[in-house]
Amino acid sequence: MMCETAFACIFLLIGYGFGCFSTGYFVGKLNGRDIRSEGSGNIGTTNALRTMGVRGGGLTFAGDLLKAFIPTLAVRLIFCANMGYEADLTYLMTLFTGLGVVIGHNFPFYLNFKGGKGIAVSAAVIIASATDSRLGLIMIGIGLVLFILVVGVTRYVSLGSLIVVWYFPIYTVLERRDSRYFGILLAVSLLFTALAYIKHIGNIRRLLSGTERKLGEKKVKENE
Repeated sequence: MMCETAFACIFLLIGYGFGCFSTGYFVGKLNGRDIRSEGSGNIGTTNALRTMGVRGGGLTFAGDLLKAFIPTLAVRLIFCANMGYEADLTYLMTLFTGLGVVIGHNFPFYLNFKGGKGIAVSAAVIIASATDSRLGLIMIGIGLVLFILVVGVTRYVSLGSLIVVWYFPIYTVLERRDSRYFGILLAVSLLFTALAYIKHIGNIRRLLSGTERKLGEKKVKENE
């Protein structure tokens, strides 16, 4: 178990390195802009979409997905497969890698630890970690439909995001509850959800007060 613990720490750090590639920031710079000073000031997909249009938002979204897919899939499909790890241990290693990506995305060291809110990268981790499970595929489909419905009806991207990030602990409980790693799997899963809520504290306050701005409104104070 000591060896697996060391690998988990290494993958967490590798994930952090990938996560620190702040796509929205670099896409903005390539266009002579700093989206940290525009819109909500956030470097995530929604602010990129609102400040740089469909092209800028699309590039940001694609880049954020890739920076999560590359390390998580490499760990799952190459490292864990070659090591002969069982499904539960593979899932754990993939989660640690993905957690590192989310932390790096949310808190990039070279931007004074002020990054995005981690929803796009969390979605990529969900896909990368659970597509080998029938239940995982079903839940991904349900989560996607739920997100689209919530945002479509309310036009609150933040609300849809805050609902979808509960995928991690719910999937872990349903699919991995009999695993010998269940305790740590649940703890890591809850960290994904906790990080999303911490980064959305301002959005939560505005949702409760009825002042959260909706998707499509011109003036934005804070949103991913």
